[in-house]
Amino acid sequence: MRRLRTLCTAVLAPLLMVALLAPPAHAGTGARVTHETITGHGGIDIPAKVITPTGYEGPRPLLVMPSAWATNDLLYVGAAKRLAHESGYQVVSYTSRGFWDSGGAIEVAGPEDVADARAVIDWALENTDADPDRIGMAGISYGAGISMLTAAEDDRVKAVGAMSGWADLAESIYANETISYQAVELLIAAGHLTGTPGEELLEMEREYRKGNVQPALDLAPERSVSTKVDALNANGTAVMIGHAWNDGIFPPGQLTDFYGELTGPKRMMLSAGDHATPEAFGAVGLPNETWSELNRWFDHHLKGADNGVDTEDPVRVKPNNGGGGWASFPDWDAVSDGSLDYGLSEPTRTWDNWQRTGGLTGEPEPGWDYGVGAGRGTVAESGTLLLSGALQQFADIPTGVSLPLVNRSYAGVWTGPRLPEETRVSGSPEVDVVVTPETADQSLYFYLYAVDRYGNGALVTHEPYTLRDAEPGAPTEVEVRMEPVVWDVPAGHRLALVVDTEDARYTDTGSRGDRVEFGSTEQAPAALSVPTGPAPGDLA
Repeated sequence: MRRLRTLCTAVLAPLLMVALLAPPAHAGTGARVTHETITGHGGIDIPAKVITPTGYEGPRPLLVMPSAWATNDLLYVGAAKRLAHESGYQVVSYTSRGFWDSGGAIEVAGPEDVADARAVIDWALENTDADPDRIGMAGISYGAGISMLTAAEDDRVKAVGAMSGWADLAESIYANETISYQAVELLIAAGHLTGTPGEELLEMEREYRKGNVQPALDLAPERSVSTKVDALNANGTAVMIGHAWNDGIFPPGQLTDFYGELTGPKRMMLSAGDHATPEAFGAVGLPNETWSELNRWFDHHLKGADNGVDTEDPVRVKPNNGGGGWASFPDWDAVSDGSLDYGLSEPTRTWDNWQRTGGLTGEPEPGWDYGVGAGRGTVAESGTLLLSGALQQFADIPTGVSLPLVNRSYAGVWTGPRLPEETRVSGSPEVDVVVTPETADQSLYFYLYAVDRYGNGALVTHEPYTLRDAEPGAPTEVEVRMEPVVWDVPAGHRLALVVDTEDARYTDTGSRGDRVEFGSTEQAPAALSVPTGPAPGDLA
């Protein structure tokens, strides 16, 4: 817990310090910042920074910004001053319930948080020169989730900007029935460090410590905008999503699924980084691509600006490696225009490879099985939460592995042929394999690597998967869809699939001494399908 609290403080402190050190605005600079206390749901006090533009005639479009988890109303002051000064928005940035000096207790984006957001809107309409017909909400992480949940309930919210948020809370923290250990521990530690957890959060934590995640799963639907997409669509809310490929708290797959369900105006931007890193510096007022696009989004949908937002391709992606620029598509499905389809062959030893390695072949090869020890990790890992994605974004240092060092006694490894030309992985790779566990519950971790001529692999994407209540000794067909990604694989490199049974980011099931077999049958041939997109040179 002490390490997690230290990590939490290290992550949050720079953002808050930059906001604190930002030069204060005052009358005459284009924006005036005041501190207000707003009465929230149940009579609690909600601290807020109210940023009012000067030199703009009202009524003004209103933007309401709930703070991210463990942060306060200072988080968006830099961005808010820019929005007010440059574009004339009336902005209210407030501290979410239960955090810092805000009243109440942490309710994990529950109904009380939505009621607070609506109360802030009411206050702004009564106490500022805000236009009731031009209201937007925006936020990062927790603030993004509250913004979208509020927009689903309150049709006064015409446009939303959701950065590094979630659509399906259960899928985020319990993907394929696997607990996202580092994410859960970080959120719990940050909640205790910076706020007052509510009774429901405390009960979820108590049960989680016992290995019971059901209370959290029971509360998740009400706190997941994926269950309220019909309301968003009925309201016609304009939704913009900004997210990182490596987001270790809210993986992007649940958001690409959600995006496909939206029928109103929508935009999605996916780029390199980890949780909140693509937009963090923009929150404190520094130049930032995501915030620039968000400004254009609000300008069009709240101010009626004819800036091309309604005619541009709405899906924008930037590769998770290298210096590739943005590519735009009409919808998420168009990101993939082909695939590399492989069969998995039986791992064997060869004259040039003393460890048993399977091939990614052109055709399925049924009729084999391969057993490994369970409950022990290998050098194949998804990387440390927040650190791995930040290194990828800012230093172009991906999570990697030396493929020859992956212990085949505890992992299955399959490698493909060298690619004759640069290839863009674009979408969600899928794996089909028959698994025979020795225990009823068994965790598996699927990693896709791009491997150079020296055997060094860069992690392209991954996915956890846990068999629950399986019949020990009975073959089970497992179908896994990995997290979506755009990744440029250089010519001469090859793809590799690694599957093992332990990863430090997740809570594992299965014990040392157990075994698990991977196999391929006529009815369920083992296969890997890697979606591809237009080659970098083919993109405008």
